[in-house]
Amino acid sequence: MNKVIMGKVRSNTQGEGGATLGTYLFDCLKKEGVTEVFGVPGDYNFTLFDTLEQCSGIKAVPTRNELNGGYAADGYARIKGLAALITTFGVGELSAVNAIAGASSENVPIIHIVGSPKSEKQKQRKLMHHTLMDGDYDAFRRVYEPLSAYTAVLTPDNAMIEIPKAISIAKRFRKPVYLSVAIDLVQQPLAMKVPKLEAPKTDESSLKSASKQARKMLKSSKRVVLLSDAKVKSWRLEPLVREAAERLKIPAASTVMGKGGFDETHPNYIGLYGGKLGSEKVREVVEGADCVVAVGYVPSDINTASETAKLNPKKMIVVQPESVTVGNQEYKDVLAQDMLRELAGLGLTAEEEIPAADHPYDSGQQLDGSRPLKAAEYYPLIQRLLQKGDIVLAETGTFAYGLSQVQLPQGASYIGQSGWQSIGYATPAALGASIAAPKRRVLLFTGDGALQLTVQELSSMMEYGCKPIVFVLNNGGYTIEKFLNFRVPVEEQPYNEIPGWNYTRLIESFGGNPYTERVRTIGELARAFREAELQREERLCLIELVADPMDAPEYLRRMSEELEDQE
Repeated sequence: MNKVIMGKVRSNTQGEGGATLGTYLFDCLKKEGVTEVFGVPGDYNFTLFDTLEQCSGIKAVPTRNELNGGYAADGYARIKGLAALITTFGVGELSAVNAIAGASSENVPIIHIVGSPKSEKQKQRKLMHHTLMDGDYDAFRRVYEPLSAYTAVLTPDNAMIEIPKAISIAKRFRKPVYLSVAIDLVQQPLAMKVPKLEAPKTDESSLKSASKQARKMLKSSKRVVLLSDAKVKSWRLEPLVREAAERLKIPAASTVMGKGGFDETHPNYIGLYGGKLGSEKVREVVEGADCVVAVGYVPSDINTASETAKLNPKKMIVVQPESVTVGNQEYKDVLAQDMLRELAGLGLTAEEEIPAADHPYDSGQQLDGSRPLKAAEYYPLIQRLLQKGDIVLAETGTFAYGLSQVQLPQGASYIGQSGWQSIGYATPAALGASIAAPKRRVLLFTGDGALQLTVQELSSMMEYGCKPIVFVLNNGGYTIEKFLNFRVPVEEQPYNEIPGWNYTRLIESFGGNPYTERVRTIGELARAFREAELQREERLCLIELVADPMDAPEYLRRMSEELEDQE
């Protein structure tokens, strides 16, 4: 098992009313608000699915393959806070590896449950199907060790210790955890041991020291800005981050990975910070600040805009989930929520006025409905058509970079794999988000290349009554890869071309009577969007946008040029 520092575990004996390992596992998930479990049945996890069928208040949501099940669980967890996935031993769990790695990279907590061969067969090292034929039944758990915050093999004797412990770790570190159980042990009665877990706490001495140093830095700074990043969303820190900006009376910006973590309609919000690639006005405010309060900061190549972002660590207060760094001094064992409350309560306010927000698609110009679809025009249209409370999913590709610049309405949730960037993620994630929040409008923006990887889950959406509005950008291939591979002329990149599919006819073949429309102009897109809004109460809607293969949002163009300049 992975070595993880966390609260102590104490064990007591206590009756549990005849609970089995399986019923206890699903009861623990239900207590965390998990009411659906994604996955694919296989002969080593049948008892898990059979037990789940008998449990009230929680149900199985089978997906078309394990990779998609992992993506769906990821999207579900981003809305509800936690998700669960069931796969079978070997072939199933390895198919889900990419999705679980993405969840680890992006701080998304998923309880990954693997059904394995009978316990006696494992002890005897029998050569069973779905194995490497070497008698090693621990090989795949070891694969998952670096991808998970915790791994454990469940038995009736340890289940009441390991299951709560694994869930606690997943919630604390916002990472996947891995639990394996033999098929013959799922329905066995438990040894009654009930753990008591101690939640992590802030070290008051460290908090006091961090607060003192932060006060000094803030007091000596005339220009202060708050930068909201990815972990703000993962740790649900949005209200505290917003309060800190309000109380300090400072402007707030988001990173690409942190998009949606700060209300983009808030008067303190000034826009998205993207180094040289994004808004110059926002860049001037952030990089010209005497102090940057960065919350949940992830200094990745995406967030630093191909390393064009210029942030001086000596002028930063970096608040992480369980630590704070002021200048070059780190203070450990300080919970982010406690440090944010300290900052909000310092009684300091900025001296300068908060500048107006800069949103690239706020032009307000009248769009010519007869014009062919171009990124410079359909992104402003999308921004106008978004509504409060929407769930917006952006696929890795041109949509990810274009939508990053769109202003989100109040209460909207934004889902995208800005760090891991696995093409094909967004469609299954939209399934998970739709199931997690059936009353909210879900908008999926995906490309033709990405959709061809995971298109099967459109059938799952219709099977389970999900009614998102799906936008498919048909630009004839992997346009983003053509821009990133600037070393070779586009005509010499046949590997970035894809087969031409009829997406509106394809989805009709999945059944479910979807509403579909193919559009080529701005006017057609606006009309199709309005019609989809009327139709979505009854059925899934898919709008295919036929566009120029080399049309792209300005942010992506700038990134391609910057990467070429850096060669």
